[in-house]
Amino acid sequence: MQHSSQPVLRDIVLVGGGHSHVGVLRRFGMKPVPGVRLTLICRDTHTPYSGMLPGYVAGHYDYDDVHIDLRRLAEFAGARFLSSEAVGLDRQAGQVLCSDRPPVPYDRLSINIGSTPQLAGASGASDHAVAVKPIHRFNHRWLALLERVRSATNGLRIAVVGGGAGGVELLLAMQYRLRSEMQARGQNPDRLQFALFTRGQSVLPTHAPNVRQRFARVLAERGVAVHCNAEVTAVEASGLQTRDGQQYPADEVVWVTRAGGAPWLRDTGLALDDNGFIQVTDTLQTVTDPAVFAAGDIATMINHPREKAGVFAVRQGPPLARNLRFSVEDREPRPYRPQRRWLALISTGDRYAVASRGALGAEGRALWHWKDWIDRRFMARFSDLPGTSPTA
Repeated sequence: MQHSSQPVLRDIVLVGGGHSHVGVLRRFGMKPVPGVRLTLICRDTHTPYSGMLPGYVAGHYDYDDVHIDLRRLAEFAGARFLSSEAVGLDRQAGQVLCSDRPPVPYDRLSINIGSTPQLAGASGASDHAVAVKPIHRFNHRWLALLERVRSATNGLRIAVVGGGAGGVELLLAMQYRLRSEMQARGQNPDRLQFALFTRGQSVLPTHAPNVRQRFARVLAERGVAVHCNAEVTAVEASGLQTRDGQQYPADEVVWVTRAGGAPWLRDTGLALDDNGFIQVTDTLQTVTDPAVFAAGDIATMINHPREKAGVFAVRQGPPLARNLRFSVEDREPRPYRPQRRWLALISTGDRYAVASRGALGAEGRALWHWKDWIDRRFMARFSDLPGTSPTA
């Protein structure tokens, strides 16, 4: 834990406990800046690592394996932790407006709140579907679904909306875990029915043809009903409806698509893209206000647009920490250029993974164990913190 007798000269406020901000906190904890106070504003005390979420759902990890203790990390960084939710900015006064506490002043501000599900396009979705983000809400619904399956006397029909990597991977993880639960209780796992809905012509539309073919094969082998060109326009308690008027029964609808920026960002005066994400320059400063930074899914680099993926949020942690440090020291922030190529490993739920990028097209159990090693090594950086103790 970092302590300082220096007077507070500058305030850096971090809104959100995303992958970029945990990297910032760790770096400031390792090398604090005299006279600079950090404050983290986040509703949750534990933040999940998205790369391990499918493994958690599949039952390969427990809760603590995949969550970073933000209060403990803030303690290590010598930062204040405010358990609250940002709902707006007063940029003229240099303040973050919160839902349940007085405004928090800042000299430099960084926003790393991830994306927000956009359910308005499908009537009833906000009432009857569970969005995978924010993940803490999904976790409550997922635990409830687990209990529902354990006590079910009849079969359940589960629909996942979204044919990208997130939707496919989550469906396969859910199926693996729920079938395992039923088998362990001597129940027939075939009473579980899974369906995937995508408005695209195929699953994983942004990936290579061989990857799409592999997962189409896996989904077919697992008995998943895949509905392509099937945009969901309405969700009810008993099922969902697609744009062509077809109705499909479902006991649970999981929403893994149509993410955008949080609604409150529209009133901040910051420049946003068409999906409501904050536009930032190569230094991760907003194009509107150099005192405000943004990173992770909530940010769009105007010169280097990339898809929304956790790998970019993690990689933005070091340059964000550096540029926040430079900014409060009145030094010129340095530009950051995200990688053009990266390796993405998509799990099939059963400790087997497929490399969805690169020329090798590798797949297998060894690949999953390699990913497991990478993920656990990343998480260890935020659990092995000197001078702190785990919090409840």
